[in-house]
Amino acid sequence: MSNITKINFDPFYSNESSGVASKNVALKKSIVNKIDQNRLCTITELSKELTISIPKTTDLINDLVETGLLVEQGKLDSTGGRKASAFGLNADACHFIGVAIGRFHIEFGVMDLNKGMKMPVEQKEYRFENTPDTISNLVKEIKNFLKKIKEENLRIVGLGISFPGRTNTKIGKPLTLTGRPLTFFNFLDESLSDVLQKEIDIPVFIENDSRAMVLAEMNIPDSLKEKNILFINVDYGIGIGIVIDGKTYYGKSGYGGEIGHSPFFDNEIICTCGKKGCLETEASGFALKRKFTEKIKSGHTSSALQQKSIDEIKLSDIIQAVKNEDMLAIELLAEVGEKLGKALAVLINIFNPESLILGGALAETGDYLRLPAKNALNKLSTPLVNNDTNLRLSNLGGHASVMGACLIARNRIIF
Repeated sequence: MSNITKINFDPFYSNESSGVASKNVALKKSIVNKIDQNRLCTITELSKELTISIPKTTDLINDLVETGLLVEQGKLDSTGGRKASAFGLNADACHFIGVAIGRFHIEFGVMDLNKGMKMPVEQKEYRFENTPDTISNLVKEIKNFLKKIKEENLRIVGLGISFPGRTNTKIGKPLTLTGRPLTFFNFLDESLSDVLQKEIDIPVFIENDSRAMVLAEMNIPDSLKEKNILFINVDYGIGIGIVIDGKTYYGKSGYGGEIGHSPFFDNEIICTCGKKGCLETEASGFALKRKFTEKIKSGHTSSALQQKSIDEIKLSDIIQAVKNEDMLAIELLAEVGEKLGKALAVLINIFNPESLILGGALAETGDYLRLPAKNALNKLSTPLVNNDTNLRLSNLGGHASVMGACLIARNRIIF
């Protein structure tokens, strides 16, 4: 691990403590933010955008170039005749690790400052449970990944974790309500981010997986113009990443988007939260796996059982069966998609978003999930609102969560 540069990275640091120094820090962050949005900017453009003088802008740019955060990237035509220098982010100024935690696997990725992935996403088997061993295994896997990338000589300045379940992002620790655990690792005496940071000596930032996914989608060029987005994360459970007016919505306690545990159905099926009738009982990966198991035990057959017994079947096996055009798996997924569409109809009537994005494990089946959901959505939603909303699949496939995790660390460190 010695070749990995782990540093206290603050490109805006100043030895001065005056009000002018604080103002300069704010202006530098504004400059970096503008360049991040536009990829390249000239001093004249930044001066106009931020309403500061050209000499002042030049001084601030020079400071950022000296720290290595910005780099001159050629000349652009200008109305004044002489070409102006264009500045962009220095991709290799620093790097960010993303860790996406799933129920049966964990993914790792590395992102540079320009939001480029430095290497292929790596996936490892990992069983996610609410136990101390799960945390110990997480630390072990992170350390192993750091050792693996040591030859890359990366300037690792932060690590983001995309985490399932309700998470208080201010302290990185799931909370409890009236003594009853709402999510994972509530047995810790300190925040999970603090536990991990002590072990790996890198700043750690934790975010709910659905919010991490919508953050990744927002950073795709085609999505940058959209300001009102709902990202539906359909995995074993169901969560939502909500973007309103271009900003991620958290709610008062940071738990906004927990639609999976909303009462949509009049059934006797007990949800993982302990209640009955939740959306997850009929329209999630848990529901699909339960329905599949029930059908097999009642005498139906599936290609998913060619190499595994029914007790060994995971959600990923059923998803693969759908891709292999297994009729039982397709029919059951269509049931799940139709019931998911009922929830989507409620959401677009409330939020009137530009896009509903289907992501997560079940969305990997493509139109096998989208079309049944779309049909139900058309039947149950208000036509005027429905016509304004684009229902589409995630552009990032299965990597939205790990890319979002990288972006979490990037945004917390730089912005």
